[in-house]
Amino acid sequence: MPLLRPPFHELRARGGAAPGDHQEGRAAGTYQRPKIYEGIKKACEKRPVSIDAIENFLDQLEREMLESGQREIPSTWIGEKVMNQLRQWDEVAFVRFASVYRHFTDATDFMDEIRKLLATRKEGEK
Repeated sequence: MPLLRPPFHELRARGGAAPGDHQEGRAAGTYQRPKIYEGIKKACEKRPVSIDAIENFLDQLEREMLESGQREIPSTWIGEKVMNQLRQWDEVAFVRFASVYRHFTDATDFMDEIRKLLATRKEGEK
């Protein structure tokens, strides 16, 4: 399992996890590569996405966070980056991840996301 590498122990994910960790009225947590890695890996289970591809993506994501120069990174920024990458890799993995990230509650939520995905695919074919 990948270990956190400095200086990521100091990066904060705004609007993110860590119950009880609040700054100026918003939840904040430390960036956790293993948590993101496991979420992506689970979404990609039995799909044609390699562990190396996941590792390389997370390396690139961390580089982008560092290059931003920000001490706090919005958790929504991280989530959307992951979603965009999964959409490019594999639509099934994307919908799996989206169902957790966007808190799907029933089949209608899945259908709505699939409709959006298909509409985006059609736009790309034009």
